[in-house]
Amino acid sequence: MLAVDPAAGWVEAEGMVTYEELTAACLARGVMPAVVPQLKTITLGGAVAGVGIESSSHRYGLVHDTVLEIDVLLGDGRVVTATRDNEHADLFYGFPNSYGTLGYALRVKAKTVPVRPYVRLEHLDFFDAGIYFSELEKRLRAGEADFVDGTVFSPKKMFITLGRFTDKAPYTSDYTFEKIYYRSIPARRDDFLSVHDYIWRWDTDWFWCSKNVFAQNGFFRKYLFGKKRLGSRHYTKIMRWNSRVGVTRKIEKLLGLHSESVIQDVDIPISRAAEFLEFYAREIGLWPQWICPIGPVKDAGHATPQFTLYPMREDWYVNFGFWDVKRTREAHPAGHFNRLIERKVVELGGIKSLYSDSYFPEDEFHRLYGGEAYQALKAKYDPAGAFPGLYQKVVLKA
Repeated sequence: MLAVDPAAGWVEAEGMVTYEELTAACLARGVMPAVVPQLKTITLGGAVAGVGIESSSHRYGLVHDTVLEIDVLLGDGRVVTATRDNEHADLFYGFPNSYGTLGYALRVKAKTVPVRPYVRLEHLDFFDAGIYFSELEKRLRAGEADFVDGTVFSPKKMFITLGRFTDKAPYTSDYTFEKIYYRSIPARRDDFLSVHDYIWRWDTDWFWCSKNVFAQNGFFRKYLFGKKRLGSRHYTKIMRWNSRVGVTRKIEKLLGLHSESVIQDVDIPISRAAEFLEFYAREIGLWPQWICPIGPVKDAGHATPQFTLYPMREDWYVNFGFWDVKRTREAHPAGHFNRLIERKVVELGGIKSLYSDSYFPEDEFHRLYGGEAYQALKAKYDPAGAFPGLYQKVVLKA
């Protein structure tokens, strides 16, 4: 952490600072980063070089929309400062979604927003996708809530959650140990959380993925994990161990199952969101699913800025987040379900984050993610090829 200026509305930190540290420093001064990704272990530089999102994104956009300046370490050892309007503005707009192929963020200065002590939640239930997304758009345009996201448990059971700052709360719920946040959504209409617990409401159970390490079993949760071991930091260690050792793969083989990890965040124009949900229910069907709207963000009074490697129209988008394993009796080619998703996202005019497995053909990838503009950035800022190209890194895994 380098500095927090609540009055001016910014925080400055080194790129490897985690959002847990960043947010704690900001909350101590009555503010929060404008967009705080859901997991404590995500780093500030990682969220800028990738794509970060949360329930304040309807108002402030993605993490890179909130950035004011970046110090970038280039492949030849130089450090340059990139802002929206200096001589390295092309790098400023080209750095998001570059995943370390143009350089590394050493220092980031980003927007903060004032907070109040509590967040009041309102969970609205729906049973029809068309009505659901129509009401979501209506609420977004009204701008009545500080936070907006949603949870889809099935095509007939979906919720919009509206969060509003408040100075007082008649009670506060605790989802940091024995109670599980996502299970509360269909169980209650209203809820209150401290602002700290609201920001990290998903981290305790990695949304709902903690079920894969038995952390939602009452006995294991209480006596094996305990409160200190619940959270993304420990789940990540377990999942990496399983990836190395292959316990899950061995069990699936014994059971005659074929599996494919389907871990994706995709952004779809809100006018096409119901179509994507219908496709997802038919072809993928992994539940629950997270919904997070992204608002069009003005850049110094102008239209939505065009980030070179993550271009979005001046429109409302809906992020669909789904993270699980698709298991079938029938064998499929590698990446079968992920490729179905990629094709549908492109068909609907959307875009997907590249932290996940990607299977795009090279020509299609370049058309969607920067093309000649990326090659120009690469030639200017990494002419010696110290870093791999974006396609080589995120698709070919070089």
